[in-house]
Amino acid sequence: MKTRRPLARALAAAALASAAAAPALAQQPFTPEQVKLGQELMQKQMATMTPELVERARALSPEIKQFLMKVALRHERRSDTLTLRQVMHDILADYQAVGAAIAVDNGAAAADAARRIAGHRLPRGGMLPYLPLDKVSDDGLSVLPAMEAAVEGGARQLADAAERGDMVAAAQHYEIGRAHV
Repeated sequence: MKTRRPLARALAAAALASAAAAPALAQQPFTPEQVKLGQELMQKQMATMTPELVERARALSPEIKQFLMKVALRHERRSDTLTLRQVMHDILADYQAVGAAIAVDNGAAAADAARRIAGHRLPRGGMLPYLPLDKVSDDGLSVLPAMEAAVEGGARQLADAAERGDMVAAAQHYEIGRAHV
């Protein structure tokens, strides 16, 4: 499937950008309510997976599973219909909106679009169904924390800078973020 190649490149770029983020997989403990919701989200995602993928997902380390749960919990915008390709298209459109807003010195519009990037939807079934089966392993998924930090963390920093009216800093974060999308 062609959508896997760009994702694999983005995952590799994120790994190179910030391999040091991997130890921070589990920064804060979850509340009991969050654990329950996270387990429900994970079970819902696993219900859409092939048996082989479910087996691989269950074999993941507790740290990777906790990171995946953290992502699912933080992204309140979840889709039951959109594919990863469609979600990535939305993110690309938002990056283009950020670039256009920066070009015309519109900090409010740049901040809004950057926050949409940081809070993007999760695709139907989560991330795992869109990855090659051999990448659904602790080693293959170890790049996700770095990718999240680079794309979503960078988008939040961009939004903060644009909101402050610091369009030079916003443009710098924009360039860094574009390298990871």
